Amino acid sequence: MQQIPLPVQLKPEADFTAFVVGPNAEAVTAITAWAAGTGDHFLYLFGTAGSGKTHLLQAACRQAAGGDRSPIYLPLKHGQLAPSVLDNLELWSPVVLDDIQAVAGDAAWERGLFDLYNRLRESGQHLLVSAHTPVSELPLTLPDLRSRLGWGPGYRLLPLPAGDCERLLRESAMRRGLELGADTVDYIMRRCPREPGYLIGLLEEIDHESLRRKRRPTRWLVQQILGTRKS
Repeated sequence: MQQIPLPVQLKPEADFTAFVVGPNAEAVTAITAWAAGTGDHFLYLFGTAGSGKTHLLQAACRQAAGGDRSPIYLPLKHGQLAPSVLDNLELWSPVVLDDIQAVAGDAAWERGLFDLYNRLRESGQHLLVSAHTPVSELPLTLPDLRSRLGWGPGYRLLPLPAGDCERLLRESAMRRGLELGADTVDYIMRRCPREPGYLIGLLEEIDHESLRRKRRPTRWLVQQILGTRKS
């Protein structure tokens, strides 16, 4: 997969099979079709931080790269990006822009995005955008950009029920080779936010600390990690 030179890599676990769909079947179906080049050309995905938007966007990039396409993934909240990065993006296919709210209100970024939408439509390319809010709630100063963002369907990622969050925790731990006991899983589910992003981040920390301390990922270890977070 071609990517512009950024210190950002697609996460190894970011694929559709590792995503617990829960109540988001419609959104996942649309994004999967988009990644295959058979769905809508423009999609807009929104949801709260940690809801799984980045996972799906990176999974779409990975699937698109499996064929003869050359996807590009740009995290717009990355501090090293400038509006000029949008130049000539119509030469890539498809284009994925994560966290568009990070540049909303910036005149140079908004003009660049507006022009990009027009070029992508003219060249018949695909674009997938994510944000924390619906298009109508983005603090945009360019009305025409708001209309462009609404060219395709918009999907909201809904929170996962408790049972799906526990499934996500268990399956993600298994993929990492972490053996979480029932008491450890129960402790995490009772004490931690039931958000995909939070749970995956906690697993990464548990994995790191388990290796560093050469200890099994027990409830005691989780308690130590959570205690450090609060201090």
